[in-house]
Amino acid sequence: MEMAKARKAKSMPRHGGRVLADALAAQGIDHVFEVPGESFLDTLDGLYDQGGKVKLVTCRFEAGAVNMADAFGKLTGRPAAAMVTRGPGACHGSIGVHVAYQDSTPMLLFVGQIPHEDTGRDAFQEVDYRQMFAPLAKWVTQIDHARRIPEVVAHAVDVATSGRPGPVVIALSEEMQKDQVVVPDLPRANVSPAFPDPAAMLKMRALLAKARKPIAVVGGSCWSEQGRAALHRFLLDNKLPVAVGFRRQAHYDGTRDNFAGDLGVGSDPGLIGKLKEADLILAIGSRLGDAVTQGYTLLDMAGSVPIVQVLPDGAEIGRVFRTELGIVSDLNTFAIAAAGLEPVKPAWTKWTQELRSLREAQRAVPNYQGPLNLGTVMRELEGMLSPDAIVTTDAGNFAGWATRFLNFSEGQRYIGPTNGAMGYSVPAAVGAKIAFPDRMVVSMVGDGGFMMTGQEIATAFHHGVAPIILVFNNQMYGTIRMHQEKAYPWRVSGTALTNPDFCKYIEAFGGHGEVVTATEEFAPAFRRAVASGKPALIELRTNPEQITTRATITDLRAGRTPPKAVAKPKRAPASAHRVAKPAKKRG
Repeated sequence: MEMAKARKAKSMPRHGGRVLADALAAQGIDHVFEVPGESFLDTLDGLYDQGGKVKLVTCRFEAGAVNMADAFGKLTGRPAAAMVTRGPGACHGSIGVHVAYQDSTPMLLFVGQIPHEDTGRDAFQEVDYRQMFAPLAKWVTQIDHARRIPEVVAHAVDVATSGRPGPVVIALSEEMQKDQVVVPDLPRANVSPAFPDPAAMLKMRALLAKARKPIAVVGGSCWSEQGRAALHRFLLDNKLPVAVGFRRQAHYDGTRDNFAGDLGVGSDPGLIGKLKEADLILAIGSRLGDAVTQGYTLLDMAGSVPIVQVLPDGAEIGRVFRTELGIVSDLNTFAIAAAGLEPVKPAWTKWTQELRSLREAQRAVPNYQGPLNLGTVMRELEGMLSPDAIVTTDAGNFAGWATRFLNFSEGQRYIGPTNGAMGYSVPAAVGAKIAFPDRMVVSMVGDGGFMMTGQEIATAFHHGVAPIILVFNNQMYGTIRMHQEKAYPWRVSGTALTNPDFCKYIEAFGGHGEVVTATEEFAPAFRRAVASGKPALIELRTNPEQITTRATITDLRAGRTPPKAVAKPKRAPASAHRVAKPAKKRG
């Protein structure tokens, strides 16, 4: 009876906006993150009728909306949709598209478009999105005929989720959404994932058997629970040392004895040195990109060190570094197949122990100057995170504190922008909490990144979710200041910041605010934030001198002759430098 009603409903005329909304539901898209625009009013009207099938999340800034959709895709392995209006809205949203492209995240972005008949007139907010998004997305298209909506949306989902996952951008001409059409919805495609060649798997095992100092580098996206479990079995059964790629920390359980650390920005110099000694690189899901290979310097592009590279897209294999063996496969099916191989008797037990010892050594917290030791804070946070916690990060030097001192366990997740986009963490945390309202979600963000998209905390209040935000406040664009001091020491220009009262900011929404100025204040403040049940913000007043986990500004200037006259950086107004006070207690 219900199926008959559905068929009858779909045989009735629907306007294009309703057809689009129904097409999303038919393809299993159950979350839409949007900033409304008049260019897709009919689609918003269509979503009104979806009821509980599609959750519509209204955001405050297009970059935030697209980053929320990206976080959803990273955490679930399936695409969410983002919707933005034409022109300025599309430009704002393009940041998130670039994040999704470089991070291999499945996602759909719908962009409202001018009326089709006005194309080429430089009409109000007109942009050719095929040209604009061509280098940022897997596929860019435009729907000008409402009858094509089910076809294009179905294909867009297929493109976003197949091979190397990524974002698809679809422009929606304005009048097309108003057209009344009779067209059937299309079901989701049931496509088997690419399975690795059995002969290649045996060759990989043979290469492993000959190795003495192998190392696995794990990256990629869309890992399933079954795939992760199989990957862990394979790596543990073979006692392989494991490093994770840039911002892929939670791809492998950091508490395991074979976890060696991360390869990316701020990596342990000892691990980087050891990688140069390796005689086999097993890159599982890793593109061996810029950050992982330290600017393409760690490996020989000609392949003097054998590389086995496993990726779902054959065009990416050996793109920079020539491989001894390339395996085209869905990562999860590869892991399941690899776990089924007979383990190799390892000749690298001592090698694995050495790498693990380096990881443990770098986690030992130095006696940093100042009252707030962020290394200790991260070690304490590790013990307070729930077993299934989700941690989001922004771009910036502050992110190195977590990757150096915090081990993520099996059930936890850590996501961040591998393209280095600031402003990612807060909207990603909101999106993560909307997708998984019962899980602890913690956002780590610098003062610079927070002021880019921190307004998305309003979205958390609007939708009744409560992430916890840690703002690392050193009153500067810290990463750029670091590079500035290396290139032009003492000549501080354009990197100092003036900040608001972050506690009052969150409290203005009705949230929970804390200020932490000393190490011993953090754990109680975090527990109070969790207990509040509200969106919470903890401002960490960091020592500006400690520019990274391994260097101070003084260190960067060491051995350099200061100029005769050094202009002192302007001090921020007194209101931005509130007198330090104990963490505020909440009843």
